[in-house]
Amino acid sequence: MAGKFVTSVGKDGKHYFVLKAGNGETILQSQGYASAKSRDNGIESVRKNSQDPKRFEKKVAKNGKFFFTLNATNGQVIGKSQMYKTERGRNNGIDSVARNAPEASVQEAKA
Repeated sequence: MAGKFVTSVGKDGKHYFVLKAGNGETILQSQGYASAKSRDNGIESVRKNSQDPKRFEKKVAKNGKFFFTLNATNGQVIGKSQMYKTERGRNNGIDSVARNAPEASVQEAKA
């Protein structure tokens, strides 16, 4: 089963997306965008930048859990991962984004 981007509008009126792996697990979530067009540009940026390993920034939270961000060429964060218990889990999440993002379909979240 292929990955998919799921789009939604938050209670704050901003536009969001999450990238879900084929198993339905969320592997990347976006910031809020002012418009659907900006959000769609963010999705295209994920597709492109996920293919460059240098665009992933590996991080450790204050609580010791591992996560990553995917950054655009200008350094802006495009998306952030969930928290992982291990470095290996985080690294598998990065690999999953790289595998799923390029061909992922785009769907609107069900209300």
